[in-house]
Amino acid sequence: MDKRGSRRKSAARKDGASRAAADEPQSRVKFWMRRLVIWGGALAVLVALFVGLAVVFAARSMPGYYELKATQTAQTIVVRARDGTEIVELGPSYGKWLTSDEIPQVMKDAMISVEDRRYYSHFGIDPYGLVRAVYTAATGDRRVSATSTITQQLARNVFLNNNRSLDRKLREAVLAMALEAKFSKEQILELYLNKVYFGGGAYGVDSASRKFFSHPATELSTAEAAIIAGLVKAPSRYSPTADVNAAVGRASVVLRLMKEQGRIPADATVDPSAVKLKEEAGQNSVRYFTDWALPQLDLLLPETFEPIEVWTTLDVGMQRAATASIKSNTPDGAQGALVSMDRDGAVLALIGGTDYIQTNYNRATDARRQPGSSWKLFVYLAALEAGYTPDDRVVDTPVSINGWSPRNSSGRNVGEIDLRTAFAYSINTVAAQLGNEVGFGTVASMARRFGITTEINTYPSMVLGTNEVRLIDMTRAFAAVSAGGNSVEPYGILKVETTDGDLLYEHERNTRSTQLVPDYVAAGITDLLQTAVATGTGRAADIGRPVAGKTGTTSSNKDGYFVGFSSGITTGVWMGRDDNVRVGGLQGGTAPARAFAAYMRYAVKDRPVEQFDTDLQLPEWQLEPDDEYMLGDPEDYYFIDEQGNLIEPGTSDTPREDPFGDEFDRTLEGDRPRQPVPGQRQPQQPQQPPQPQQPPRGVDGAPQAIGDDFLNEATGARRDQRP
Repeated sequence: MDKRGSRRKSAARKDGASRAAADEPQSRVKFWMRRLVIWGGALAVLVALFVGLAVVFAARSMPGYYELKATQTAQTIVVRARDGTEIVELGPSYGKWLTSDEIPQVMKDAMISVEDRRYYSHFGIDPYGLVRAVYTAATGDRRVSATSTITQQLARNVFLNNNRSLDRKLREAVLAMALEAKFSKEQILELYLNKVYFGGGAYGVDSASRKFFSHPATELSTAEAAIIAGLVKAPSRYSPTADVNAAVGRASVVLRLMKEQGRIPADATVDPSAVKLKEEAGQNSVRYFTDWALPQLDLLLPETFEPIEVWTTLDVGMQRAATASIKSNTPDGAQGALVSMDRDGAVLALIGGTDYIQTNYNRATDARRQPGSSWKLFVYLAALEAGYTPDDRVVDTPVSINGWSPRNSSGRNVGEIDLRTAFAYSINTVAAQLGNEVGFGTVASMARRFGITTEINTYPSMVLGTNEVRLIDMTRAFAAVSAGGNSVEPYGILKVETTDGDLLYEHERNTRSTQLVPDYVAAGITDLLQTAVATGTGRAADIGRPVAGKTGTTSSNKDGYFVGFSSGITTGVWMGRDDNVRVGGLQGGTAPARAFAAYMRYAVKDRPVEQFDTDLQLPEWQLEPDDEYMLGDPEDYYFIDEQGNLIEPGTSDTPREDPFGDEFDRTLEGDRPRQPVPGQRQPQQPQQPPQPQQPPRGVDGAPQAIGDDFLNEATGARRDQRP
């Protein structure tokens, strides 16, 4: 019995020890869980206290309701053409401020349905939306999206920027709760609907309604309210003036949400596609010009937020003609660009693409494309400056430079031609030889001199236009040639005034124009450019008056260029595809040249015909010397004896004789006696026969390298005259 009892006690002790060992991890887990709850609760209390204090301080420092009503976030700019015609109004348009009672309920419902369905139940931050945001960040599920509340959007629009940093989101949350603490829901919604941006420069529902539907927001229909509410997510994408289908599609989403949330009857029939939109005034191509010109205000004006009016160099009629010429001549599937400037650099028209609404990428000022043979302008400028003239003979023959062997587009070589013909027919082998002769670095320097701002390589193939350039830079270079070789600086702003008429800026005529090349070089290149249009590759650019220009076509017809000038207006045209794919049949002498001609016929119609100055007044060092120039005045000749002493002509006492003599003349002329030429000194008769076997001697008796007879003849002291 004792043994059995002891065994039972031993087993009980072992069982208790095992149970205690098993319970120990569980107790530790419970211990740490309790600590975690306590610490987490304490941390939450501290965070809540911190956030609460932040909200209180933010609410106290926040402007009052009426101050927020008066706050504007951007500047209104009225842009005018050179004749004062208003062409576009940019910047914010706030319309009339509508109180909460004046804003239609359907507009409020549409906005709340699509932007913040729990607007009336949260405290500035939507906890459910926050959980969705955390879930999205954790899972990466793109189908689940988190949006800011209306209050958060108002805080961001009024006090913050649109960056996506964590710091900005935290401040936005604090400010949203401060807004909820300081203002009522109706006040917040009123501020939001009068300040939110709806695209097209329209801030607030009244401005948006007037811009898109031509009536105040107090008259908004359900469909119109749905269109406006749908704009907030992406104003540029869903704008009715940019894409009607996208705007209608987005409005349909808003209407569906309104039905699901019971804000309109489920069986209500609303057709947003039937909404009549306001017709867009003006030309959308004008925006290419304003996108280029208006950023210059940052350099021209001090910082100001007051409304301003900007007078530009744009000519409305020329811009319209440029738009039509690009649209009607650009090949299907391709894009086109045009820059036209006056003789002083004033940009008269600028087209950056076939349709600004479809794509606002400015191909006239931003795109870098190869100019093809229009780049030869700089090759021939360098050659003319180095001493070539348009009449000089060159040879079109196969050539190889450092392993590069250019070929002509015709596939053949024509042999010896003049420089003018080589340029007019854009012969590649001649351009390559010229570039190699003057130096490819010299050609690059010439391009830089004439305003090319992009990177330039100096490989041999650069002479054929393999460097990428901007169209506005090439147009500027040709404008400098039109200006007689003087620099031209493109500009687009004439003056800036406030709405009260105070002058803030006025363009001053550039008095610091630099002569880039001598006059004779400018005249020579103008001669070549004129021939290229009259008889060469640019014949399609003829407009019935003198035109000078150059075509350009890149390999596989990816780019077509034509740049030229007439009557003081210089215009450049580019065509091609944005994806750099081949365009069948595209050459500089076809569509671009035709677009140039169509535009220029309108552009110069009110200007007098101007003949080009192609008269080459070559510098003295480049003039071809004649015999008289070589001989000069006989009294200016001097000779040197064996001792290095100067011998002046006519100082020798040695008798002179005529080396040719009467016998030589009678042999040639059949004994016909020579008749003296009036006013000319007659040769003297020799006193004794020459002694050719004896070396001639000078006045000092020393042997002479050249006899007196030869000296007399060379200096004209004894020149035989023949009838």
